[in-house]
Amino acid sequence: MIDRLITQINATQNPTVVGLDPTYAMIPSFIKEEMLESYGKTPKAVAEMFIKFNKSILDEVSELIPAVKPQVAMYEQYGLEGLRAYIETIAYAKAKGLVVIGDVKRGDIASTAAAYAAHIAGVEIEGIHMDLWQEDAVTLNPYMGFDGISPFIEACNKYDRGLFILVKTSNPSGVELQDLLVEGIPVYDKTADLVSKWGELAMGELGYSKIGAVVGATYKEQGIELRKRMPHTFFLVPGYGAQGGKAEDLKEYFGKNGTGIIVNSSRGIIAAYQGNKSVSEKDFAIASKEAVIAMRDDLQGVMS
Repeated sequence: MIDRLITQINATQNPTVVGLDPTYAMIPSFIKEEMLESYGKTPKAVAEMFIKFNKSILDEVSELIPAVKPQVAMYEQYGLEGLRAYIETIAYAKAKGLVVIGDVKRGDIASTAAAYAAHIAGVEIEGIHMDLWQEDAVTLNPYMGFDGISPFIEACNKYDRGLFILVKTSNPSGVELQDLLVEGIPVYDKTADLVSKWGELAMGELGYSKIGAVVGATYKEQGIELRKRMPHTFFLVPGYGAQGGKAEDLKEYFGKNGTGIIVNSSRGIIAAYQGNKSVSEKDFAIASKEAVIAMRDDLQGVMS
């Protein structure tokens, strides 16, 4: 997975991952009206809104980006219909050749962790293996230690999948735990060392492990330190754009040859039309494409 991601970043010259995290408020009114008329005020109507919204954006941006990152919570709040929209969105992205990072942030142990690992390992029923979710990688919470990670590592190696483990997140209150000192060392550094160690169990061929780290764009100094501490760990970087992270802050997040990170933008891309008065809501997907191009050009300036 990590080698495919790197190859696609190189092909597009764009380390952008589009966060497909739709909310009801983001959906253009003409799509809402169409689905409400067809399905009533139901979860199915919302699911169909999300599917049409996502597919329209993917049609415009898929050739410009290497990957997408749908956040499962945005979908599962609408129950089974929402999960159907999540799975259908992933299938559409995969059909367009994109790497899919399922933003699921799971964290548990033993049989529960093994069950969660089905997101990338699939399931087997009477000898028949099924990949129901089709995600190439998932995000994980490491709070329960290796017991919560090991079932996923097996899937990484067996099925060439990947992980992005929370190390230093972009949200302000993350410091309440992540910056606590243990023996004089911040918890995020302790976590980084664990992720690096686990990463040795699932190395790719292009210099990076299949086990990556989530490192926010909003803490520049810590991100630079973590890059030095984790030279073979690929970074998934949230916090760009709407949360205040800038391309110039990420220059030293990149590893050798301008590789090593993929930068997420969600509402800054998929809801771009809402902040652009020159764009009709019917052209929401075109506005997303323009936002992707602007982000690509911004990041290219600091990749070398």
